[in-house]
Amino acid sequence: MTQVVVRSDMGLTHGISARGHQLLVDEPREAGGADAGPTPYELLLSALGACTAMTLRMYADRKGIPLEGVEVELEHDRVHAQDCQDCDTREGFLDRITKRLVLYGPLTDEQRQRLVEIADRCPVQRTLEREIVIESFD
Repeated sequence: MTQVVVRSDMGLTHGISARGHQLLVDEPREAGGADAGPTPYELLLSALGACTAMTLRMYADRKGIPLEGVEVELEHDRVHAQDCQDCDTREGFLDRITKRLVLYGPLTDEQRQRLVEIADRCPVQRTLEREIVIESFD
């Protein structure tokens, strides 16, 4: 089981503790924060990007693919459900994450295509694509 503890600090700045590692999360100044760290959505995108890059590294190493490096560029926005052709929901808004891979190394077209397929199998992406139940209590 993964456990993370988030504690309020001053204003919108919050401290995060994960397995002894310390991080800060905040909002930009224009949103009322102190800009002391990434926003919660930036952390969410970071988790997806890191998981994607790690998944590709492990796969390439295991298969002997000459992957020299990976960059994962991510963006989050909201779109009207009625504007989304491939979506099940037709009312309200949908969250959309756009993920772009930059793969470095002397890769064949076939290796590149396979890595793109594998990138969509990272555990964090699979979690985000499933129905999630969040249980809150005090």
